[in-house]
Amino acid sequence: MEKTQAYLRIQELRSVINEANRSYYVDNSPTLSDYEFDMLLKELESLEKEYPEYQTADSPTQKVGSDLKTASSGSVKKVSKEFAQYPHRYPMLSLGNTYDMSEVQAFAERASKGIGNAFTYSCELKFDGTAICLTYKDGKLARALTRGDGTIGDDVTENVRNISNIPHELKVPAGFVPTLMQSQPWPEEFEIRGEIYMPWSAFDRLNEERLKEDEQPFANPRNAASGSLKLTDSRMVAKRGLECTLYHMLGEDLPFQTHDQSLKAAATWGLPVSDKRKTCKTLEEIEEFINLWDTERKTLPFATDGIVIKINELPYQEELGYTAKFPRWAVAYKFKAEKALTKLLSIDYQVGRTGAITPVANLEPVQLSGTIVKRASLHNADQMQQLDIRIGDYVYVEKGGEIIPKITGVELSQRNADTSKPHFPDRCPDCGSILIKDEQEAKSFCPDQTGCPTQIKGRLVHFLSRKAMNVIAGDATIEQLYNKALVWNVSDFYELTAEHLLTLDGWKEKSAERFLKSLQDSKNVPFERVLYALGIRYVGEATAKSVAAHFGNISAIAGAEVDELLKVDDVGQVIAESIYSFFRNEMNLDTIEKLKAAGLKLEMEARKESLSSRLEGKTIVISGNFSVSRDEIKELIKAHGGKKSGSVSGKTSFLLAGEKPGPEKIRKAESLGVEIIDEIKFREIIGE
Repeated sequence: MEKTQAYLRIQELRSVINEANRSYYVDNSPTLSDYEFDMLLKELESLEKEYPEYQTADSPTQKVGSDLKTASSGSVKKVSKEFAQYPHRYPMLSLGNTYDMSEVQAFAERASKGIGNAFTYSCELKFDGTAICLTYKDGKLARALTRGDGTIGDDVTENVRNISNIPHELKVPAGFVPTLMQSQPWPEEFEIRGEIYMPWSAFDRLNEERLKEDEQPFANPRNAASGSLKLTDSRMVAKRGLECTLYHMLGEDLPFQTHDQSLKAAATWGLPVSDKRKTCKTLEEIEEFINLWDTERKTLPFATDGIVIKINELPYQEELGYTAKFPRWAVAYKFKAEKALTKLLSIDYQVGRTGAITPVANLEPVQLSGTIVKRASLHNADQMQQLDIRIGDYVYVEKGGEIIPKITGVELSQRNADTSKPHFPDRCPDCGSILIKDEQEAKSFCPDQTGCPTQIKGRLVHFLSRKAMNVIAGDATIEQLYNKALVWNVSDFYELTAEHLLTLDGWKEKSAERFLKSLQDSKNVPFERVLYALGIRYVGEATAKSVAAHFGNISAIAGAEVDELLKVDDVGQVIAESIYSFFRNEMNLDTIEKLKAAGLKLEMEARKESLSSRLEGKTIVISGNFSVSRDEIKELIKAHGGKKSGSVSGKTSFLLAGEKPGPEKIRKAESLGVEIIDEIKFREIIGE
């Protein structure tokens, strides 16, 4: 790889990894499987090692992922929107990941070389949850911090107090006799770190409730646990069924020689410590433990994604120390994703809204991780070539991170003469345009942005989507609007009339009125979401928010040079060039002018704080869909002095019901005599 190519790839990898980190830690909505993320990180590490002149202190290889909504630094107390932030007494780092026993062996060899004496290993389950740090003073829970950015974490103490198996006060073990030297069985002050997780039963129950409320279900228990821990109503945390397991104690002059001794002591004090661990002397014993739980994990009532291997002797841990990101005395062996063998029937070539061509495999239905899988992504032509895949092959399908099925290999022993090699198209399967492939890109693209129907419809769908303009419309509606030549550009939506809409199959006056109202309401969507709705390549929700906050308005972004765009957090060379190119396209500039004329918000607004005291002393429950996002409704409640609650009770002032409210909340409000109001009434109350 040439030096220029390496630089561009490094910038692209950093942008992708930073976006993935934010999706994982902050938004609780992962976009990559753990394996995909780790492979990208390893590629970045390798390139930075080969080209050290491009290594920077803010590279994701040099810092842990952060669960803070805004990155913090320094040692002073800070306050985020919802939680106070405090510095960690000891840095809270991540673990290095491996998927191969040879890498475990390499870890053991490095440890042996660094220690020089005989030692043992502590092996324990890696719980798939969200990291927590508990501080106990005089046997009482004093503070609970999230990992944050490893230096500073969010104070979630009140929420943690609502997790049933975390003791507020430690218990004295049987047989303990106080002495002058030791009046209590535990250190005066210590930290103990662990994982807060959501058992499968609680996860399934929560997702059922969210579906009833017409809310997006969580992708996996880890995201559910992380999201639940950051709820602003601590009473709701108690209802989420979270649990905790603790695995690492820190403090001054702890009276233990081994990690295992510290956990055994913690268990006698009533702290939740996993009993699924083993002290091992050899690599063979470690491998046996890994193989045991790779099978048995399927029977556990919670998710686990691997085994953590630690040097057991605490003085040796101290001796080995840390890198900038990981302890040198521990490593995580990640279980390989569950896979199944099935037959490849055919391949479709799908066109995305940005013109990217993605091959999608059609499979004989097969059960995988609790669901029936019929289709799986093949990513791009390079991946197909690397797999040497044929139509009629028996292929291995994995569901990485319990999220997206993908084909990872071919069972060549079952290949027969009837298989046929697929041909990746040279032309767009939709419009027939000759595909292009940039040297820096793995995917092929259709260049015809203005004439390719699938691209056009994809942009229209994206523009109206819930996380963008949040307009009530399905894919079938957009298909009809496009086919009738009523909508081609996203700005065309704002020129639609009831007469136009009544020409659509199955549409009546009420449905037309509802759609037009939804369009009108979308003019209140904040600028960062409008920017995201434009569908700029590589610009996701987080990046759009960062760019909008940095520049303040659309004109400033449109006039920005690449160097100026690179000053934005999480924006690398590839994203910067994409944004720059987007705003040098005359069609895009024309669209923006039309959206401006339609009345969309194309600049940042001052935050709505302390607007009035109209809701002072009122506790409000919200349910259903509104003209704006739930977060914006919550901000309005707070800005007018109110308090948002997650459940209806006798203390509820009123239930704010949008479209499709949860029937249970409605029934409970009615039974308790709690007033139910709609969004129109709510806005009247706050004076809008």
